[in-house]
Amino acid sequence: MSKVANLQKESMVMLKETSRTFFIPINFLEPTLKKTVASAYLCMRAIDEIEDHPEMDDDIKQHLLLAISEMLHTEFDRDRYQELIRPYVHILPPVTQRLADWISVCPEEIVGKINESTAIMAGGMAKWVEKKWVITTKEELDDYTYYVAGLVGTMLSDLWKWHDGTETDPELAIAFGRGLQAVNMLRNYDEDLERGVTFVPDGWNRDDMFNYANDNLAQADLYVKSIKNKRILMFCKVPLALAHSTLKALKSGKEKITRKEVEGIVEQLKQEEKID
Repeated sequence: MSKVANLQKESMVMLKETSRTFFIPINFLEPTLKKTVASAYLCMRAIDEIEDHPEMDDDIKQHLLLAISEMLHTEFDRDRYQELIRPYVHILPPVTQRLADWISVCPEEIVGKINESTAIMAGGMAKWVEKKWVITTKEELDDYTYYVAGLVGTMLSDLWKWHDGTETDPELAIAFGRGLQAVNMLRNYDEDLERGVTFVPDGWNRDDMFNYANDNLAQADLYVKSIKNKRILMFCKVPLALAHSTLKALKSGKEKITRKEVEGIVEQLKQEEKID
């Protein structure tokens, strides 16, 4: 097995370890796109682990995220990256330590787009670390959710276009990512409060956050309507359906949907789309 093939195999293992929810829909994609989306997701997950790290000081987070952003905007250098993270390697998870590997398995013709999106995300995350994630207005909430999730939507749209010319609305792509993030925020609402973080704008309550999530998910529903490729459509529909169901569960007082409910939703979508 070649080094690249081996790394691609390892990227799928890492994906399953870091996000079981994302691992489900990615398996519906055609092989080349599947490997590319997995690598792109892991690049973004690598920096997300820095922003969310429970033990790392904010000034170190900011330093790392800004340095990574600059590297990705120019020419990413594996050795320089390893030098950057060396003092913190004992607390950084493997997905972050191996950022260079995830970049190396991206197809050459699209890796520039993935690096650019990840660089913008890292810069935005650094800004919000500096602000200590204090959100006072809807505009600030939109800004934060753009950097941590909306950019995932735009990056995926870049990949769809690269793969087979699939065109999607950029604003709806942002709403797709933002809607999924808003559901996660609601799911982690109490946990975030316990650690002193709230993503809720001044004057808002939990119901306002539910409305925010619903508004973005409604736009995400429009986003998927423009996708004709069945496998890409399935990839998008699964997390969207899970987000809608999770929102209903949270509204009724449950913490999350069950694994059996997840399997049922996926099976129903497979039948609707007539896909294996």
